[in-house]
Amino acid sequence: MLSASATRKPTLGHSLLNPSDFSNEIAQAVSMNPETINSIQATPVPYATVRFAPAPLLPDARRSTMAGMVELVLVHGDITEQAVDAVVNAANSSLLGGGGVDGAIHRKGGPAILAECRKLRASHYGKGLRTGAAVATTAGNLPARWVIHTVGPVWSARDDRSELLASCYRESLAVADELGAQTVAFPAISTGIFGWPMDDGARIAIETVRSAGTSVQRVSFVLFSHDGYAIFEKALV
Repeated sequence: MLSASATRKPTLGHSLLNPSDFSNEIAQAVSMNPETINSIQATPVPYATVRFAPAPLLPDARRSTMAGMVELVLVHGDITEQAVDAVVNAANSSLLGGGGVDGAIHRKGGPAILAECRKLRASHYGKGLRTGAAVATTAGNLPARWVIHTVGPVWSARDDRSELLASCYRESLAVADELGAQTVAFPAISTGIFGWPMDDGARIAIETVRSAGTSVQRVSFVLFSHDGYAIFEKALV
């Protein structure tokens, strides 16, 4: 059972490049024709996000491959069915289960998750888990190894709580690093009953994960609705 509160050092920004745009210049430099250059697998370059079009992981998944950064994947499906190292739970502060993603994870994961959550409440989290923080438990019967619980902020039109939402993603990745997790699946935190607009939630999620200094190799955003998937897909470009 691990938690993380240390600030993660962000990586440098990256821009979108197409390796084929430079084939003529490279060919001239090494006396090779463009067709030969294009037959060679592109090598990631610093400060660049190189995107390819490999076969999707799942029928409704879209992969974005990035040089020097975590790989982002969109999945249209059920987060409780993701075979990853760690699934992130959009928990409430009590850590004792609730509705939405939280309830689904506890129901499918079984009593082992709740048992560890109760131990957390009896020790370090007597007053519950604060908004923006994250802590891990077993995944019980889920196909993952761990569940990382994080408490998202409730949307407010008057107060800017975007940093709290970003903290959910950063802190969850920090816990994943402590666990040694290589693959992590996130829901769209706070965009359900907490009322956060999906388009802004997608922007914050993707920007935060892209800039996080993490050892996680692949992050999946799992969207249950077609609309949510489409919004994240637009934000990912």
